[in-house]
Amino acid sequence: MPLPPAPSRRAASLPAEAFSVVAQRKNAQTDVADDDFDGLEATGADAPGADAPGVATPSPAVTAAAPAPATRRRRAAPASAAAPETAPAPVAAAPAAPAARKRRPAAAPAVEEAPAAAPVAARSTRSAAPAAAAPGKPATRPASKRKSRSGATTLFVLDTNVLLHDPTSLFRFEEHDIFLPMVVLEELDAHKKGMTEVARNGRQVSRSLDALVAAQGEDNLAKGLRLNASGQRAATGQLFFQTETLDFTLPTSLPQGKADNQILGVVETLSRQHQGRDVVLVSKDINMRVKARALGLAAEDYQNDKVLEDGDLLYSGLMPLPQDFWTKAGKGMESWNEGPYTCYRVTGTIVSQFMINQFVYYEAPGEPSLFLRVAEIRERTAVLKTLRDYGHAKNAVWGVTTRNREQNFAMNLLMDPEIDLVTLAGTAGTGKTLMALAAGLTQVLDERRYTEIIMTRATVSVGEDIGFLPGTEEEKMGPWMGALDDNLEFLAKGDGGNAGEWGRAATNELIRSRIKIKSLNFMRGRTFLNKYLILDEAQNLTPKQMKTLITRAGPGTKIVCMGNLAQIDTPYLTEGSSGLTYSVDRFKGWPHSGHITLARGERSRLADFASEVL
Repeated sequence: MPLPPAPSRRAASLPAEAFSVVAQRKNAQTDVADDDFDGLEATGADAPGADAPGVATPSPAVTAAAPAPATRRRRAAPASAAAPETAPAPVAAAPAAPAARKRRPAAAPAVEEAPAAAPVAARSTRSAAPAAAAPGKPATRPASKRKSRSGATTLFVLDTNVLLHDPTSLFRFEEHDIFLPMVVLEELDAHKKGMTEVARNGRQVSRSLDALVAAQGEDNLAKGLRLNASGQRAATGQLFFQTETLDFTLPTSLPQGKADNQILGVVETLSRQHQGRDVVLVSKDINMRVKARALGLAAEDYQNDKVLEDGDLLYSGLMPLPQDFWTKAGKGMESWNEGPYTCYRVTGTIVSQFMINQFVYYEAPGEPSLFLRVAEIRERTAVLKTLRDYGHAKNAVWGVTTRNREQNFAMNLLMDPEIDLVTLAGTAGTGKTLMALAAGLTQVLDERRYTEIIMTRATVSVGEDIGFLPGTEEEKMGPWMGALDDNLEFLAKGDGGNAGEWGRAATNELIRSRIKIKSLNFMRGRTFLNKYLILDEAQNLTPKQMKTLITRAGPGTKIVCMGNLAQIDTPYLTEGSSGLTYSVDRFKGWPHSGHITLARGERSRLADFASEVL
């Protein structure tokens, strides 16, 4: 193994004080050290192997081959005082040489106390030099973060129906800009009169626009108004109004006086004016989006109000356990009894998939089935609790027994006093209204848990409106409550037994005295105390209407929301933007709410087959 190169003549002729670190610290002869560094650098080029690339980083083998500690101490002192001759700085790392030269004198005492550590320290200093001399690496990372947005922001042209559907849509586009044509403002003015939901939304949009103009002045209308000036920090873009006449060319087959065509003309003109920027029309009108795409214009639906892109992703409230669940979780499982229920404490990775009040079931061929509810979750531990079997005749609720697994799950939620909000989704004939009424009558008349049942629904007709209805509020709601009458008739027959006609009439009178029918139009401002509130056809409500209804609940009130997401009759509402979907997604995991999606229809074989094929 080759030995380190011998000291040069210039290094051998140095005075003895240069080899003593203590003397160097006392005299602080920095000028002599600089002169020695220059001399050593000049002679280092003549040393054998100085230009070899392996000399800049001495190997551990060469370090271990040093002949004597005394020689190492004599050579290490000038190395720490003025750059080692065995490691001349390469030309590419010249900017880092001053930094390396400042570090090496500080390591001199360690060399004197432990000579063997000197080459290691020098090697670590040299290895850090290229990282310090790398040009511009730290500066590129913040630059890449600032340029994360690809290209310029998008200019969105909003249709009137977007503003009337969601009055806060102005502040839902984050950093992008918004353009409002003049015809949109005209349509907003035409829809602001009245007491309907559309009129209220129109007035709210007008107030928002007035607040933005008042906060920034009318002089900035042409330049654009900052959308975050009214406190909406998420909206960092600008709002532009149409302040001048725009020349646009549309096909002659499109009537120029129609509002939709004028908006299309504005989009076409803005696309020509902003060649390097995306101009997109946002509208809830499907036909208008089709016409825009036919003209070569970009058009999109308003997606911000949609909770889910696909209705199949909706939280179902139940989850099957894997076949090896007891094999994995049964080893460290704890179990105990709480009255008629049995509790199991499980741990493992499957706990991360659970939610509070979610139902889990285990079904395997040749083994008994087990149905549980998630009662508690703490980090990686969950408590599963058994259920009451409402399919058995002894546990019948107002004479009604459940017929399938999902109905039993739903009945456990309806009869639990700790659950304040129950949402039931399912196709026609799955027993939603019947179970809700049976559970309500039992808890109002038998258990005296609630004072009365309040029944309401969204008054959205399937076909054409039949006009105004005479009578009081309950009489006006009577035609909408046909499902209530049908289910009450069934429940009265099942509960009356052989009481005769007079007994059934008395039962019907008692039941109807505890059921009140209310309209959603008069819910705002009310507070329900100890009531059992049933909301039927909840899929036709908007998220705002659902919020208005749920916030009416006072102490001791239970709300049951039911609906079929496949039968939405409200315009501009879809499965993803329905109020029922909104409430299910927002309340999942709350300890006092539960949801179940009913799958099997139990009305009749005709109804079940029609639900599948029609």
